[in-house]
Amino acid sequence: MKILLVAVNAKYIHSNLAVYSLKKAAERPAGEVEIAEYTINQQFFDILSDIYRRQPDVVAFSCYIWNRLMVEELMGELPKVLPGISIWAGGPEVSFNAEAFLEEHPEVTGIMRGEGEGIFRELASYYIERTGSLSDIRGLTFRDFSGNIRQNPPAALLDPDEVPFPYDDLGKFAHKIIYYESSRGCPFRCSYCLSSVDRNVRFRSLDLVKAELGRFLEARIPQVKFVDRTFNCNPGRTAELWRWMMEHDNGITNFHFEIAADLITEEELELMSRMRPGLIQLEIGVQSVNPATIREIDRVMDLERLKTVVERVRSRGNIHQHLDLIAGLPEEDLDSFRRSYNEVFAMKPEQLQLGFLKVLEGTKMKARAERYGILCRKNPPYEVYATSWLSFGEVLLLKGVEEMTEIYYNSHQFDRTLAEILKRKVSPFDFFHELAVYYDEKGLADVSHGRMARYEILRDFLREKGCWSAEADQCMVFDLYARERLKSRPVFAADLTPYRERLKEYERAYGRKVHIEVFEKEHGPEFVLFDYDRRSPLTKEAYTEVLR
Repeated sequence: MKILLVAVNAKYIHSNLAVYSLKKAAERPAGEVEIAEYTINQQFFDILSDIYRRQPDVVAFSCYIWNRLMVEELMGELPKVLPGISIWAGGPEVSFNAEAFLEEHPEVTGIMRGEGEGIFRELASYYIERTGSLSDIRGLTFRDFSGNIRQNPPAALLDPDEVPFPYDDLGKFAHKIIYYESSRGCPFRCSYCLSSVDRNVRFRSLDLVKAELGRFLEARIPQVKFVDRTFNCNPGRTAELWRWMMEHDNGITNFHFEIAADLITEEELELMSRMRPGLIQLEIGVQSVNPATIREIDRVMDLERLKTVVERVRSRGNIHQHLDLIAGLPEEDLDSFRRSYNEVFAMKPEQLQLGFLKVLEGTKMKARAERYGILCRKNPPYEVYATSWLSFGEVLLLKGVEEMTEIYYNSHQFDRTLAEILKRKVSPFDFFHELAVYYDEKGLADVSHGRMARYEILRDFLREKGCWSAEADQCMVFDLYARERLKSRPVFAADLTPYRERLKEYERAYGRKVHIEVFEKEHGPEFVLFDYDRRSPLTKEAYTEVLR
């Protein structure tokens, strides 16, 4: 008997925490339970063929919004090439409407609802040892031998310490992002989030967490992303883990956390101020600054405290902060979202993530969708098209702002250039909107552009809008050389002819491994050294120094 756990991931760099946990929980030797990993970018036929060659008797899929359509197609086709196969599924895409899903997919044997480690362990025993009955396994919705759909009572919540550490061979993840959970559940009840369904926060014991993190550090894993929904909901625990990470820092591993910034304590701020640049990074969900929206989505947030914390962390210059906004929330029209965007932009995060509401099965938002006039995509990812406050045309406008934000802000390839441009712009949102409209009008959208082309497009845009300046050109040159030593000089860089002798002197003094650039200022030429062997551990930009 062979059971195949199938993970269809978004990217190869992601390890699939769910299937590795299930495999380990089953406590079965190789050959009885196997893992097959694929990505949604692979050809469907190639995945189907590989599953066939493995000849499983039972296949179990993890279902998420980004893989559901491909998984559904695989489920429908597998019985044609592997007659008699049993197909099981679990995950948020099937757990909350298990009976309806089985009715729509007659080829599927059953659904595992809730936490899979305990349920799958019993399911594996049922198939491999041929003991017991499916009716005895809590958390299953399944077809009995007569074809009738049966729903067993829910399974008990697991003690997090009972969830096995899923990564036996860390050598396989040397260049991948590792996902890790030290707690389950969330203390908040945001109406759009599935985590609000389980408000019973359960923590893995600190000694166990430290031992497991130690294995990641020993293996020099580049990044560990905690999947805890609100990592800092227990301040004492947060401080202890961060202190431990500082004491055991290997100089390489980065830890990513999703936090509620307004809950950060003075002790935690003091610890963060002493961290190595790049040791941790923070993802902070703001979602909206509109008080009516925050109330309507059942969110609790002290915006002023959040701003204070973000500024204090930013002032240290050692921690990346990713701030999130969600477009399409109730009570948020275009003007309101514009205000939210500009307020978050003013906080100067390293990343401003503009996301769009996804109306997920099992959430309060799904239950209230009609009340809010929400129109959304029928299939995954169930993304919003319009609401009572936002038209589809306005959603498209926000899509353009999102794309320009990704290209010109989140890439950090235009930091000084944007700072110079926005001196003359009251609203960053309006600037990115105008730029998005320019891309569309000039036929530049949906076209792959090289890095230099992005600068040239921006220069043309500034000229057309009457916003161009010689200072903006110099900022672009600085931004370009801060990232890499260019093989060819930009056409808008200074003419080096008058400075040849001075540059030769600098070359003799500093060698050829660095680049010396000239910037023409009102007070005269300014010579800046770019050293690519000494990059910032946080921004990865070259070390720069104005030469005297």
